[in-house]
Amino acid sequence: MAQRAVAIVPRWPGALSGALVLALTLGTLAAVAWRAQWASGLSAADWAAIRFTVTQALVSAGLSVILAIPVARALARRQFQGRGALITLLGAPFLLPVIVAVLGLLAVFGRGGVVNDGLAMLGLPPISIYGFHGVILAHVFFNLPLATRLILQGWLSIPAERFRLAATLNTPVWHFLEKPMLRAVVPGIFLVIFLICLTSFAVALTLGGGPRATTVELAIYQALRFDFDLGRAAMLAAVQFGLCGIATIITWRVTGHDGLSGGMDRVVQRWDLPRPLWDGIVMAAAALFLILPLAMVFLNGLPGIFDMPGVVWAAAWRSVLVATISAILCIMMSVALALSSHRWATLIGALPLAASGLVVGTGAFLIVFPFVRPSSLALVVTALVNATLALPFVLRAILPAVADVNRDYQRLGATLGFGLWPWLRIVVLPRIRRPLGFGAGIAAALSMGDLGVITLFAGESQATLPLAMYRLMGAYQIEAAASTGLLLLLLSLTMFWICDRGGRAHVAV
Repeated sequence: MAQRAVAIVPRWPGALSGALVLALTLGTLAAVAWRAQWASGLSAADWAAIRFTVTQALVSAGLSVILAIPVARALARRQFQGRGALITLLGAPFLLPVIVAVLGLLAVFGRGGVVNDGLAMLGLPPISIYGFHGVILAHVFFNLPLATRLILQGWLSIPAERFRLAATLNTPVWHFLEKPMLRAVVPGIFLVIFLICLTSFAVALTLGGGPRATTVELAIYQALRFDFDLGRAAMLAAVQFGLCGIATIITWRVTGHDGLSGGMDRVVQRWDLPRPLWDGIVMAAAALFLILPLAMVFLNGLPGIFDMPGVVWAAAWRSVLVATISAILCIMMSVALALSSHRWATLIGALPLAASGLVVGTGAFLIVFPFVRPSSLALVVTALVNATLALPFVLRAILPAVADVNRDYQRLGATLGFGLWPWLRIVVLPRIRRPLGFGAGIAAALSMGDLGVITLFAGESQATLPLAMYRLMGAYQIEAAASTGLLLLLLSLTMFWICDRGGRAHVAV
């Protein structure tokens, strides 16, 4: 009989997955560093791109967090019909393809959008969504819901006993409970969103541009696709990796604790609920800000959904294929790393957070360019990179469930002499099916909406749906682009629903 926990799973699956992640992150970084023209240094335009990248990330993260605090507070304080649906809506932008959201924002704030039409009726000058403020607007649209969900978790983690104590002492809840909680959670949330905005490519590609609104990733894309300056692209990619690495290290280091004890999971009762009208206005404004662009995508895209050119349907098939392969690869790597139960596996799984898709794609481009045409490997490289970049989110979803299985059943499995496949099939997979399906849905949805690596590799016949949509927008075929965006949105949500629903079906644990 086994007297202690025995490793049933061999080490090679985790080692193989870790090696693949290292190759696609540090390996591509090494290729970038080798090709970079360090002697020439950074030009004035490169420094301008770095300044713009850091500045827009700081402003975007700051506004997202500041605006999220009153929204999260209102959701934490109020109970009303439809509250659950509103909280669920706050998770939608994370799965929303960036290029689709940009199209929705253009329909609202663009030259012919709803806002400018209203300003024209009032005799006021139009506003422009392009440039610095357009990039900020798009980033706030994506990250305000994420910040709200994360801050809301902080509010909901305050035990009912603390509110009762505050009422007994007649102490303002804001100073006694809420400010300490915000001091603990806000710095980490700010840095996470800052990191996301650092690596945002599609937003800068569609709403930025120009000498004064170019990010580092957009400069990398321009150096490769237009100038074919591999040395400059490699040097900028190394700079981008450095920025992301610094932000990731600071994010890990910044943690906080409110210093108060836990509770007994009682229902929270609030005695400090003045100004219900203000909470209603805040929640309604946030919901309108999120719903209106999505509604415009549906309204503008629905009329032409069945009249799109054949190239769009071919791109849709490629996107589904790439997303499926990417989700399968990501799940395989995540399970292998989670089962290894080693600290290095967790660190390797978090490594893609320090890399951006365009940096990894640049390194892959430099590696394959001397041997084969990059366009011939466009879909393969895109699937690999997308799987790697989704790995931290999927691993975080399944790691606790795998740890519980190892703790509860590993001795029994060793006693029964289970090998790798029986252990996975009989014990592990049935008990991690829920987080596994959720993680697969995230990986598939993120891959469906990716507009990063594919822009470096794809030719005319390898375009995925986001790239086909971007090309239609560039050709001013706005109606076809709107219908393509709606198709992309529906496919992304459908793939997420299928994976998530598959993980929930017939699960008894």
